[in-house]
Amino acid sequence: MKTTNIILASSSSYRRELLSRLQLPFAVDVPDIDESPQAGETPSATALRLAREKAAAVAARHPGALVIGSDQVATLDNEQIGKPGSHANALAQLQKMRGREVVFHTALCLWDGRNNTYQLDDIQTVVKFRDLPDAELDAYLRIEQPYDCAGSAKNEALGIAILERIDSSDPSALTGLPLIALTGMLRAAGVSFFQTGKPGSDPRV
Repeated sequence: MKTTNIILASSSSYRRELLSRLQLPFAVDVPDIDESPQAGETPSATALRLAREKAAAVAARHPGALVIGSDQVATLDNEQIGKPGSHANALAQLQKMRGREVVFHTALCLWDGRNNTYQLDDIQTVVKFRDLPDAELDAYLRIEQPYDCAGSAKNEALGIAILERIDSSDPSALTGLPLIALTGMLRAAGVSFFQTGKPGSDPRV
């Protein structure tokens, strides 16, 4: 299949930037689903379900395409930490997390519209937050305003300064799209990343 049939099911600018690193042509289509967690659902189960539902919703509009869905849920003491949405909520999140380890579940789904099958995985990242005073946390939030990020910190930008440690098998997972896992899924679906054929040929089809 041609790589122009790869579609990212997301409105996230962070995921678009990450996917563009693979240098594969792709389109973007925003899924319209309810992202509320279900009663009794574990954080991992929530992330996996939403990644699958996002991919499925967009795949229904693009028959035959490869659709990438992803979702991230941050957890502390087995409680989900969502996007703060405001300065006050973000400050409360950081106050609760400082000096502690937070687990980020970044779920990834690759839906293959050629046969309506999918690959699904949850890449976990453990983040240790620095034990910083309220004044520093407040100042950070006013500078970067990460109110659309679960956990209230952009690790790819200034938020790295409030983190003490990141443990993950996939360094891009925390930003929102696990590229190591994704390249494996794409390879399994028949997508190639490098020209290895005759001059002038493109194996990425």
